[in-house]
Amino acid sequence: MSPPDSPPADVAASPPRRRLPVLQGILPLDRKRIPADIAAGVTLAALGIPEVMGYTSIAGMPVITGLYTILIPIAVFALLGSSRHLVVGADSATAAIMAAGLAGMAPIASPQYVQLAGMLAIITGGILILARLVKLGFIADFLSRSVLIGFLTGVGIQVAMGQVGGMLGITDTVSGGTIEKFVETLGDIGDSNATTVYVTLAVIVVILGAKKINPRIPGALIAVVGAIFVSWQWDLAADGVAALGQRPSGRPNWGIPHVTWSQCTALLGTAGAIFVVILAQSAATSRAYAAKYEEGFDENVDLDGLSAANIAAGLSGTFVVNGSPTKTQMVDGAGGRSQVASLTTSVIVLLVLLFFTKPLQYMPTAVLSSVVFLIGLELIDRLGMSKIWRLRRDEFVIATLTAVVVVAVGVEQAIVLAIVLSIIDHLRRSYHPNDTVVVTTDSGHFVTAPVAAGLTTEPGLVIFRFAASLYYANANRFNEEILELVGDGAPDVRWLVVEAGAMSDIDYSGGETVKQVINELQARGVHFAVADIAPGVRALLDRYGITELVGEDAYFDTAAAATAAFRDSASA
Repeated sequence: MSPPDSPPADVAASPPRRRLPVLQGILPLDRKRIPADIAAGVTLAALGIPEVMGYTSIAGMPVITGLYTILIPIAVFALLGSSRHLVVGADSATAAIMAAGLAGMAPIASPQYVQLAGMLAIITGGILILARLVKLGFIADFLSRSVLIGFLTGVGIQVAMGQVGGMLGITDTVSGGTIEKFVETLGDIGDSNATTVYVTLAVIVVILGAKKINPRIPGALIAVVGAIFVSWQWDLAADGVAALGQRPSGRPNWGIPHVTWSQCTALLGTAGAIFVVILAQSAATSRAYAAKYEEGFDENVDLDGLSAANIAAGLSGTFVVNGSPTKTQMVDGAGGRSQVASLTTSVIVLLVLLFFTKPLQYMPTAVLSSVVFLIGLELIDRLGMSKIWRLRRDEFVIATLTAVVVVAVGVEQAIVLAIVLSIIDHLRRSYHPNDTVVVTTDSGHFVTAPVAAGLTTEPGLVIFRFAASLYYANANRFNEEILELVGDGAPDVRWLVVEAGAMSDIDYSGGETVKQVINELQARGVHFAVADIAPGVRALLDRYGITELVGEDAYFDTAAAATAAFRDSASA
């Protein structure tokens, strides 16, 4: 008997070829789980509404537009996406990138700013569908986990620092970056509004207290509702506490954003940065939950859903949406196992927009600042950074540098840096692979040891294991290490066998280097052989003329077979 949280067998087995192009996150429908999915959708609405309002503040958009992100876009992805678990909506990272990209193009939260945000979402959706058509999903793989941890940590620090002024009732007067604004806020701390500070402390205590009692308690929602009631009942505005003011109600207005062509082109860089984050974060979240419940999902179909969700966001007057790990965890923790939960949330948000937006005018802005501040602190991955520090100091440097660039320079620049650093780290590893020599123990077993002059597998034989594909950057290292093993300081070597199991490719430079090595070995009277080579790589050696140099008998299926052949030749 399967555990209660396990997916039904008919849900777990979902071969893509038998699934419809739509409703993949809903079908097959498990009727027994519908009540749990609906309950999870209610939970998501309770927890997600204050959260997206916080993300809306990060994005610099009117608060009402945050609710729009979990109205139309969340439903569009639920209908068109592949993942049964991924929840889309406003996200801190993409909101921060958007705010950085739109800075200076229009006043924050102004009608023109909203138009630019909508067009940015549409452009992002276009890039996502283009990526789906030309199969650019691999770009997400160039963001290493350590870089992502550093990036999100930097975003968390940036977001938290940016909310301190609002939490204290201090209005920003500096137009500089995060650090400049934070320094100015500290300088003006004597101008803090006491009542605003009390509101801030109360909100933080309620949210953290609820989380400590039970993570499922909607502490943010309780804090928001409580603050609205207190502000309305006791007129906190009279004490200098800033409030949101009158909010529009009803459904969003559909239409193409009014943006000039030059403004569209100016948005391309920001859209590209957002695209990379969406690609990496959404794919990682979908993979994690599909693996957890042993379900299938199609990354390309998810790209379709994310593209449609962002285009719908832009046309409905809101901003970019992303696959959200926090919202997905909210649903999963509440027992949701399909996109029925997301559709339920969409219906609840529609009811809120139609009937309950008027009370929002009384909400102190310090409440949003406090919610966003706590979101920022949660993004700071202290555990992840400490683990990287303990396990890989070189990757810790990369993660820290990424975080510093986010805070000191900007989110967009940090995205570019993150990709560049990830690629450089990959190249460094392939340029300097952990090459070894297979050696024989006293008991007759094969083990590996780092390359060193004089090291042999057995007298007269060296089995050299090259731990990467051979290409222009590491070809010279390949040559140097082999010459070190058979050089003047080495014992009399008669056979050198390259174990090529880790080689998936050999480029032209690598092929020329192999021929150079063979000629050098032949001049020294050393026989060159290859073991455990993939058929595709063998075909490359044939094409480069290497097989013609060494002969067909130079290839062996395994290192053990090569060793046996060496022993036979020695005894002949």
